[in-house]
Amino acid sequence: MVRAVLCGYYGQGNGGDEALLATLLQMLPSHVTPLVLSGDPVQTAKQYGVEACDRMSLPAIVAAFRRSDAFIWGGGSLMQDATSALNPLYYGGLMLLAQRMGLQTVAWAQGVGPLKRPLTRWLARQAFWGCRQVSVRDRGSADVLAGWNIPLTLAPDPVWALQGKPVPGLWDLPAPRVAVVLRSHPLLTPERLQHLTQALVSLQTATQTHILLIPFQPAEDLAIAQTLHAAMPDVSHILTLSDPLELKGVFHGVEMAIAMRLHGLIMAAASECRCFALSYDPKVSRLMDELSLPGWPLDQIPDDPNQISQTWIELYANGEALSPDQVHALADRAAMHQELLKGVFWQG
Repeated sequence: MVRAVLCGYYGQGNGGDEALLATLLQMLPSHVTPLVLSGDPVQTAKQYGVEACDRMSLPAIVAAFRRSDAFIWGGGSLMQDATSALNPLYYGGLMLLAQRMGLQTVAWAQGVGPLKRPLTRWLARQAFWGCRQVSVRDRGSADVLAGWNIPLTLAPDPVWALQGKPVPGLWDLPAPRVAVVLRSHPLLTPERLQHLTQALVSLQTATQTHILLIPFQPAEDLAIAQTLHAAMPDVSHILTLSDPLELKGVFHGVEMAIAMRLHGLIMAAASECRCFALSYDPKVSRLMDELSLPGWPLDQIPDDPNQISQTWIELYANGEALSPDQVHALADRAAMHQELLKGVFWQG
């Protein structure tokens, strides 16, 4: 048996990162035993049936490294300093420590950048250079690493291949349904949120849909969902799910999704929903470009709620989702991340 330490933004209540962990656990070869670094190790151990330890306890992490064979950055935009310069210092520091301690290291399904500071760029380059295998989830990340002459595998985000499951009670809610996945962000000002709320009310009235408000990370998203729900209490429902497999399953029961969060868009598109993106981050803009998704950057949302609602109504009435063939092709290519793991942990 091989023991691998899995490192990502796990145990923080973020549905997208939990979906990455769930996908990684689905893709790990059966002879690899995971040990997950988590912000809530008790919950992570309970939810996934794995060993977990505190991601902020250096003694616990070092002890985990000493009894493990491999270290995996488990997906997501770990090496970026747009959110905080501490991100690449934390993740890069752990990767370099694992390499120094002799573990096989893998950067799996990474989104790289932005890296605005010389120190974080240097640290990222050193960390990726020491990895046995590297896979990235978008062309922009591949271009960054190619500029550093780092060999890599480019494949769609692994959540395209995540196997979801049904959501209890979903089919008891009125249909048809529109899912809304918003998050807090400085560019989502109170005025913009008010415009989006008015537009959503108009969309609901015109289409007679039921609005599912889905806080992917309740600590950040729930207040916005409550604001939207208060504007249409009888025709909307807040759906808070902690199981990423159910989060994926939600989108099989909706016609259209309006989403800021990257994995909200991926899950919706993978479920053949019509999608509208509100981009707060380059990773969302990259997905919009790659899939030709309609949407706006947050700072370019129209000031007129009627213009917003008409755009959404037109998409609902006449927009096209990805075809089954497109979804299958993306999921098939996302499985390249699994093939990479099989190659690293091949049993000869």
